[in-house]
Amino acid sequence: MIGARHSGPCSFARVSPALRTARLLLKPYVPQDEDAFVRLFGDEAVTRWMGMPDVDARTLFRRAFLPGNTVTWDIWAVWEGETYVGHAEIKPSPNAQVDGHEIVYALVPEAWGRGLGGEVAEAVTAHGLETLGLDAVHATVDPDNSASLALLRRLGYEDVRDLVDDETGEVSRMLTVSSRR
Repeated sequence: MIGARHSGPCSFARVSPALRTARLLLKPYVPQDEDAFVRLFGDEAVTRWMGMPDVDARTLFRRAFLPGNTVTWDIWAVWEGETYVGHAEIKPSPNAQVDGHEIVYALVPEAWGRGLGGEVAEAVTAHGLETLGLDAVHATVDPDNSASLALLRRLGYEDVRDLVDDETGEVSRMLTVSSRR
């Protein structure tokens, strides 16, 4: 699981296109996904690798459906058949040290170790480079998250630098893949 270390308020509302991989369907969240989202982001095993906004997961999810939301990034519920297995997004980085868009993904622990993270990251990266026409896509990863670092490197992401949060001192590794690879 990777994600930007972010402590400010956050919401999402853009209607994202569905993406398919060999085993997964990434589709826009609907209100019925709330409990699955809350379970995912309420699991310390998942969120220990991610910076989370200063609101609880239920509040964050409900912000998605408030009228007047103007968020402009793509965000998906990740499904394997009829089972919710995770979350993915590509968005302008909230980190001022990252110039561009970054991917975020998280899977339920039951889905770990089966290659699904690679499918999600590959699909979201391709969406950014091909559909959105970005020159590059970034990922910010906890340097101790060896599984996500290895996964991203296999997909062609290259280590760029370590980012240090000015307020907390937390370090994230920035990796980038470009459309010119």
